[in-house]
Amino acid sequence: MQKALRDADVVPLDVGFYTISEAARLLRSRPKNIARWLNGYAYRSADGAQKRAQPLWRTQLPRHDGNAELDFRDLIELRFVVAFLEHGVGLNVVRRCLETARRILDEERPFATRKFRTDGRTIFLEALAQEGSHAEEVVDLKNNQMAFKTIIEPTFEDLDWDGDVVARWRPYRGRPTIVIDPKRAFGAPVLTDFGIPTGALAASARAEGVERAARLFETSPALVREAVAFETSLMAA
Repeated sequence: MQKALRDADVVPLDVGFYTISEAARLLRSRPKNIARWLNGYAYRSADGAQKRAQPLWRTQLPRHDGNAELDFRDLIELRFVVAFLEHGVGLNVVRRCLETARRILDEERPFATRKFRTDGRTIFLEALAQEGSHAEEVVDLKNNQMAFKTIIEPTFEDLDWDGDVVARWRPYRGRPTIVIDPKRAFGAPVLTDFGIPTGALAASARAEGVERAARLFETSPALVREAVAFETSLMAA
């Protein structure tokens, strides 16, 4: 699939589509960070040598102006990267965890699979062991039986599955009313039962008021308020 996508230089309709900026907004992260993770970056080592870190993985969608563009699987995979980093796990350990998971699970994007949910703690500890002294900042995680669940289990709770692969993400506090589904609206957040993008609802509510926006889009004021609250939470991040 990866080669076919690049050869065709088109975006399939059912995989979702996100620029780095759009992904950063949904993940409440910085575009600069995501660009570094997916494009790679230059750095200077301790001995002063100029080096380059490779991307954490290669995205399937065609690149634009040299920058990665993401599909839904990339977006979900990045959720786990963000979760690790927010809990103090260094990027080197995350990279090692990805490599170990790919080897053990035989999945190119292992974080977004049921296999990782089942075997992730073992994979994580093996990655820590391989990283050795560079993982000192997370040594407490290695000793704490519950620490891995603290990082990972909440990240799975708002995901819906199609077999062993993540199919949908409920991004607003796990509520069922708003969903990100790669098969709907190119993966933009929508009202689950109506398919209306939350961004359009929120913009209409700001311009016309909640009640009129609800009439225009033939939905309820309560769902318009939910969309507004969700979009506001993304802006505040």
